[in-house]
Amino acid sequence: MTISVSVCVPAYNEEDNIANLLFSLTNQIGGNFKINQIVVVSSGSTDRTADISDDLSRKDSRICVIKQDKREGKVSAINEFLRVASSDIIILESADTIPGKHTIEQLCLPLKNPRIGMVGAHPIPTNNENSFMGYVSHLEWALHHRIAMRSPKCGELVAFRNVFRKIPNTAVDEAWIEYAISSRNYQILYAPEAIVYNRGPETISDFVKQRRRIACGHLDLKRRTRFNVSSSTLFTVLPAILEVLPKKKPKEFVFFASALVLEAFSRLLGYFDYYVKKDRHTVWEVSKSTKSL
Repeated sequence: MTISVSVCVPAYNEEDNIANLLFSLTNQIGGNFKINQIVVVSSGSTDRTADISDDLSRKDSRICVIKQDKREGKVSAINEFLRVASSDIIILESADTIPGKHTIEQLCLPLKNPRIGMVGAHPIPTNNENSFMGYVSHLEWALHHRIAMRSPKCGELVAFRNVFRKIPNTAVDEAWIEYAISSRNYQILYAPEAIVYNRGPETISDFVKQRRRIACGHLDLKRRTRFNVSSSTLFTVLPAILEVLPKKKPKEFVFFASALVLEAFSRLLGYFDYYVKKDRHTVWEVSKSTKSL
């Protein structure tokens, strides 16, 4: 059985990466899926994101571009896509990532099982691990990987069944989709072989900006639906932390401890945003240092 796929790429000022991403998507390897659509939703972009995508659409009829005149947030872009998505399976890929050659195949294979409703990819950052912020990014996604192996957690690149046409405004779209799929009695899976490359924040301010938004979004999701992502529970987080705990190198231990403090501080700010500022981060400030793969 060949799985039909529609790909959504929400994008805001992604001219540096959009051509490489679309090239990677159109040259995926595997015989178990067929990409019918690749829809770039350019949400208020002021650079050449839409122009580059338009140029590539003339070379590959599967690519099309939806242009939003003003930036309305990622969820608005996703909902624009969902209105035109024609395939059985939806792929949602962040515009500042690059999938591996076999990644779409690895995401689609589990969906041959009708009980599986969503599959998450395995993000790997391209940052230099020797710098502090590079270490933080690799640690963050190493923890994500270990948590997802125990209790699936999706992010950056996901595949899910086309069973709804809209998601509500949120700062954590993939988590909302997890909730929407699981509430329909589907299972969520993590595909560790489905590699997607991303870029973690290179500055502390960008890291805090990103992580406080996610913490606020997860809190909002839990209070509105009672759905708790696996990375928010001590039961799944603590074993992962113990697995990656440095044992010998003093410098690495200092980096590790500092990263945990930074994450805790960011989460506290997320709680402040939610309870005090009443800011839901549905249209968020871009972390510019994550945009260069």
